[in-house]
Amino acid sequence: MKQLKRLRNKYRGRPKLGAAAVEFAVVSPILVLLLFGTIEACRMIYLRQTLTIAAYEATRIALVPKSTSGQVIAAANNILTDRGVKDAVVTITPSSFSTAPIQSFIEVRVTAPANSNSLVKANFFAGKFLVGRCSMMKEY
Repeated sequence: MKQLKRLRNKYRGRPKLGAAAVEFAVVSPILVLLLFGTIEACRMIYLRQTLTIAAYEATRIALVPKSTSGQVIAAANNILTDRGVKDAVVTITPSSFSTAPIQSFIEVRVTAPANSNSLVKANFFAGKFLVGRCSMMKEY
């Protein structure tokens, strides 16, 4: 009887290791999902900002007198290449921006698929396209 009381007292204050393992097993998939979701969201924010910067720089080139669409697309592609963006498409509106009248707006849109630019295999943004755009008025 005394030995039974001693055993009870011995194990009474110890933490339950089995319960901690079960709790970790339940919580860890949620934490991993949150981690990868956060990484993916940050990557998509970075991608969208990159597309906007590329569109801005390309629009600035389009406003230079006698610039060509090849120069505009090259300016956008330089930034996209430097930042590792894949499968991006650059669109200039109007397509004949060099002959557009003064005070007309020139818009450059840069579009990229989220699938090609994801860091995580389980893509949370599957099938989505991100767009960066910039519009400026022609003043010459």
